[in-house]
Amino acid sequence: MRALHRPLRAGGAAVLGLASIALTGAFAAGQASAATSAPPPRLAAVKGSLPATTDKITGAYSASKMSVEVSLAPRNQAGLDSELQAVYTNGSSQYGKFLQQGEFDATYAPAAGTVDSVEAYLRDAGLSVSGTDSPFLLQVTGSSTRIETAFNTKLSDYADPHGTRYFSNSEAVRLPTALAGSVQGVIGLSNTVRMQSLAVRPDGKAEKVTKEPAAQKSSGSSSCETPYPTAQWLFDAYVSGAALPFGYGGGPGCSGLTPSQTNSIYGAPGGGPRVKGAGVSTAVFELSAYQASDVGTWAAQFYSHYKPNITNVTVDGGPLAPVCPSGDTCPAQYNGYSGDIEVDADIENELAVAPDAHLYVYNAPNDYTGQTELDEYTTIAQQDKVASISSSWGECENDAGAAYAQAENTVFEQMALQGQSVFSSSGDTGAYDCIRSDGTTVVNVNDPASQPWVTSVGGTSLETDNPGTTQRPSYPKKGVETVWNDDNLCSEQGAAADNDQQGGYSWCAATGAGGGGASQFWSEPFYQKSAISDAAGAREVPDVSANADEFTPYAEYCTGSSATPYSTCATISSGGGGWFGIGGTSLSSPLWGALIADRDSFQGHRTGNINSLVYSWLRTDPGKYFNSIAAPARSSEAGVIPATNNGLFYTTSGYDQATGAGTPKFAAIITGS
Repeated sequence: MRALHRPLRAGGAAVLGLASIALTGAFAAGQASAATSAPPPRLAAVKGSLPATTDKITGAYSASKMSVEVSLAPRNQAGLDSELQAVYTNGSSQYGKFLQQGEFDATYAPAAGTVDSVEAYLRDAGLSVSGTDSPFLLQVTGSSTRIETAFNTKLSDYADPHGTRYFSNSEAVRLPTALAGSVQGVIGLSNTVRMQSLAVRPDGKAEKVTKEPAAQKSSGSSSCETPYPTAQWLFDAYVSGAALPFGYGGGPGCSGLTPSQTNSIYGAPGGGPRVKGAGVSTAVFELSAYQASDVGTWAAQFYSHYKPNITNVTVDGGPLAPVCPSGDTCPAQYNGYSGDIEVDADIENELAVAPDAHLYVYNAPNDYTGQTELDEYTTIAQQDKVASISSSWGECENDAGAAYAQAENTVFEQMALQGQSVFSSSGDTGAYDCIRSDGTTVVNVNDPASQPWVTSVGGTSLETDNPGTTQRPSYPKKGVETVWNDDNLCSEQGAAADNDQQGGYSWCAATGAGGGGASQFWSEPFYQKSAISDAAGAREVPDVSANADEFTPYAEYCTGSSATPYSTCATISSGGGGWFGIGGTSLSSPLWGALIADRDSFQGHRTGNINSLVYSWLRTDPGKYFNSIAAPARSSEAGVIPATNNGLFYTTSGYDQATGAGTPKFAAIITGS
């Protein structure tokens, strides 16, 4: 996939470097060692290896021991690009012909001579080098001084304007000219890859109520149902600290949508196990421990005589016993059960749509350099056990950086050629994905959702359509489902009366909005070229969307106690957790992952990356496969301002950077009819 070189957009932000194209090249083994009297080899910078930042250097970084991962370029990148396009172009002789396990490495792994040459150079520099589960990654260990010398760079400590401290290379990585083209990047020279969960709950002061105004009661409502919050309600709750009445859907205590309601709203077909994921293995990417008993309680509430088929796979020791790379950080407070609210939400929403699938829960430690996360994606690709993968963890492209993004891309290319579908949350702060990580308001999109071989899943809202206890509600009337942006509060607007003098950016961070925009790393992929009329020349996201509003949530069950250290769920409902509503694009991503598992089950084969299908459907028959979010938004409740944008990008007919192609029509996507 050709990387895009475009101007950086700064604004008090630490804007990181542009990704390079996947490079090819080899270095003959005989060239690895030179005579002692020979002049030093000429050096070349590894493209995209210098993170651009406006943050201040506070000193030199030093560590007695640190580990990095050297990402090697695939052999024959041009051939890889060509095969990917052929496999995903209907009418091609290679269409839908996926590689079997091991074939990707056999065809595209770096040549042995290339690997030997890189290893020899690094060992000669006094570093320890070992292989990994992937032929594209080498683990390299040594002191920071030797790391700096080997890669001809400088490591520095930084502090951003908000006081966050981190280290990063302050000079480009430079290697001998014959080697530089074989290296895509070095992961671990910066510790800004701090992945975050993209799950959102209503404000902590939200509470269930026992009675709602009669005028607002809808058919099928229960005594705990409440109207959609108005802007004034949100001002009172988030700014003034008032209690926020909350009750939605048919989950216990009006805690959110039930599986039956979710499937009914989006038009799931009848047909038994073959449209519920039977015979298909699917996965969720996680960075936190969870309690299987919570999932069991959730399943028992909604299904009779049912036990979820779940397999847990631990990578790098997992979040309970992290094997953290030297010099990296795997903070205790971000491991343990710290993201249990995310893991339970992912699993439960997968099972809501594909209850008969075999679900794998992959889990690695949550670190600061991205090495453990990259190891987890690599494990999923190398094992090739699952047809569909959903990840609700990510960070803005600025924080991910070019080296990490390029290394990820190789893994996702492998998954695509193996017929594995990958879905990822587009983000929860509108067009400003860095707000919750570093407080900056630069326009930015989420990684890995912006990757060309990942399907980016955005967020919508069912707004004033509250199904109450009706278990088989129909899709809302035209114009009711909108882009997720509560009362249109997330925006670029400064402090004003209509945002309670808080400024629009503060609401992007507080109540959230569906992520979307254009990638700074990736050029426009072939599948978007003929489907987007006002193409930006870059990879645009999201591709698709689904309900993600925390005020039109899904019902989650999650608990915690002193036995589950750092548990988020232990802090909910006055301690201990239980049933509550959950939203965020963290929920829309596993919904789509499960939906394609249902499709694979019905069709009898893997679909693979769905992006080419999405844009083909968008060109040929969008109304058959998607609910368009471009219709004029309407509200049946006084004081509710229907959302029309994600803080910057507006919903339009066809594709838009707020909701992509729209939300799914399950039956058509699963069965094709």
